[in-house]
Amino acid sequence: MSLRLAVPSKGRLQEATFEWFGARGITLRRTGSGREYAAAADGVAGLVVELLPAGEIARDLAAGRIHLGVTGTDLVCEKIPDPAADVQSLAALGFGHADLVLAVPVPWVDVATVDDLDDVAARFRRRHGRRLRIATKYHRLVRDFLRVKGVADYALVDSQGATEGTIRNRTAEAIADITSTGETLRANRLKILDDGLILQSQAELFLSRRAAWGKDAQDALARLCARLGLDLPKLKGAGAASS
Repeated sequence: MSLRLAVPSKGRLQEATFEWFGARGITLRRTGSGREYAAAADGVAGLVVELLPAGEIARDLAAGRIHLGVTGTDLVCEKIPDPAADVQSLAALGFGHADLVLAVPVPWVDVATVDDLDDVAARFRRRHGRRLRIATKYHRLVRDFLRVKGVADYALVDSQGATEGTIRNRTAEAIADITSTGETLRANRLKILDDGLILQSQAELFLSRRAAWGKDAQDALARLCARLGLDLPKLKGAGAASS
């Protein structure tokens, strides 16, 4: 059984992933035409590379369909109900940095903290007869964060497009979204709550605890970790299959 590694299928994350492995003596390269999601690896025997969307990588890690995957901390925490049980981080890669934050309109001058938002949400419901809407793609993370903060009078609205635009389009009153510089938030006249940081994210190399770890995959993992300068993870009791 080969060692299956999934990396992002396009964009800057793919380029940075290729660069990160390349700097450590492992060449990842696309194969076939530009429209084909196919890749190959040189430098580690038994390593097979797949190109997948970053969100799909998180799901496939949890399902054990791949052994390793490069994806964001945010996607692993959002798409996997119990990340500690299903995956293990082997390395933080130092790129793809972004924060998941809670933001409200700048004109809300009296709202600077999550407690302030809680008060506004309660008043909003009394005045309008419905809950204050928060647009986001990160339902699990936002719900958990607000539960810990004691906020209850809200409704999550799924954002399929540009989350920042939902307030301007009057489909939400607040948002929770990923930002790296904050420029898009400022351009849409939104401000991050002082204690509104939900999660700090970056690209990481994750190992699946649910994959079938036969002898060939384990041997290839040992070669990969040696080349990357990483500690070899213990697979016993973490979904490793007998050879």
